[in-house]
Amino acid sequence: MDLRISMLVLFFALLISTTKALDPCDSQSNGNDLSVIPIYSKCSPFKPPKIESWVNTIMDMASTNDPERVKYLSSLVAQKKASSVPIGPGQRLFNINNYVVRAKLGSPGQLMYMVLDTSNDAAWVPCSGCAGCSNTMFTPNTSTSFTPLDCSKPQCSHLRGVSTSCVSGGPTDQCLFNQTYGGDSSFSATLVQDSLTLANDVVPNYAFGCIHAVSGGSIPTQGLLGLGRGPLSLLSQSGSLYSGLFSYCLPSFKSYYFSGSLKLGPLGQPSKIRTTPLLNNPHRPSLYFVNLTGVSIGRVLVPIAPELLAFNPSTGSGTVIDSGTVVTRFVQPAYEAIRDQFRKQVKGPFSNLGVFDTCFASTSEAEAPIVTFHFTGLDLKLPTENSLIHSSSGNLACLAMAAAPNNVNSVLNVIANYQQQNLRILFDVANSRVGIARELCN
Repeated sequence: MDLRISMLVLFFALLISTTKALDPCDSQSNGNDLSVIPIYSKCSPFKPPKIESWVNTIMDMASTNDPERVKYLSSLVAQKKASSVPIGPGQRLFNINNYVVRAKLGSPGQLMYMVLDTSNDAAWVPCSGCAGCSNTMFTPNTSTSFTPLDCSKPQCSHLRGVSTSCVSGGPTDQCLFNQTYGGDSSFSATLVQDSLTLANDVVPNYAFGCIHAVSGGSIPTQGLLGLGRGPLSLLSQSGSLYSGLFSYCLPSFKSYYFSGSLKLGPLGQPSKIRTTPLLNNPHRPSLYFVNLTGVSIGRVLVPIAPELLAFNPSTGSGTVIDSGTVVTRFVQPAYEAIRDQFRKQVKGPFSNLGVFDTCFASTSEAEAPIVTFHFTGLDLKLPTENSLIHSSSGNLACLAMAAAPNNVNSVLNVIANYQQQNLRILFDVANSRVGIARELCN
């Protein structure tokens, strides 16, 4: 009997151990890999809105958050003076909440789920005592490596386009700043530094905004991790640790039980990957511009005026790859040309659904042509699941792209995260290139 009990105990111990090992929500701590988690997946601590299906959630995000996101990105490229770069992007930017990664701040590390954002530089977290923030905050007092940054530090001078001030009387003159966004919305923060832990790596003395008051809007519940190219970004602050290189694989929003991955540094990156040059706009060096030369629908190259796609640093026009926009947006005339060619090859009639204006009976989906993005040196044929989205009932399929919002005087095309899902996107800043390869991210 004792032997049987011992065997049962061993069996359940092995079962529990195996279940834990196979837990898809367990952090991918393999070298420099981090889990990339859809904001409303099982692996995320955040509660989804009371919407019936993931499709309706995407519709809501694309309709509500995307217009403000595109407006923000367009405002960046429209401003020519680097000194006017807003460090705070706007009310809706802080509400993108598409994908989050696990990070730890402080010593010992405090776990935070921070939004992954390729079009922002700085990291931001709500700190203890923050007025208007959520219940999950970073607690500086319990970290032995926490330090407020002196106004004389170079990091403080990188806070461009915001109202900064210094407070004397303590051990240092703290770098304080206020940012107004969305009209009457604002936040105030202190620039600080502490240890940032990502998977098995520790980035010491990482500068970030410690937010202590928010009004009139919301920020990502547990913060934002900037993966842009500016001086306060992760790439810049990590020095030689990541060699100016990272990649991510974004899982589908409908992958409720699974996560993707963020690979930091050259280790483990795909050895064979097609690349296109990474372009630099000196007025907006943080954004990841690429040269989109054309779009094909099936075998037809869509007739798009070259100036609608051309990269022009003076006007800010061109195409960026962005992790925070949900569906790809083209300037109005370019989108209409793409849409019209798509409609020619698919049996109508067509109807609207949310932001999508080219929806048709899913029974005609077999006729839907392949959408191909042509970049310099690289053609990306979108899988069907990246070019179409279905209604929650499944009776409609829609072209999962849209025009820039009517209220945005945009010259910018944005390759968004829905079109990036289940692809490995490599950002090699040191060698000025972006790579794209097929990969099952889930």
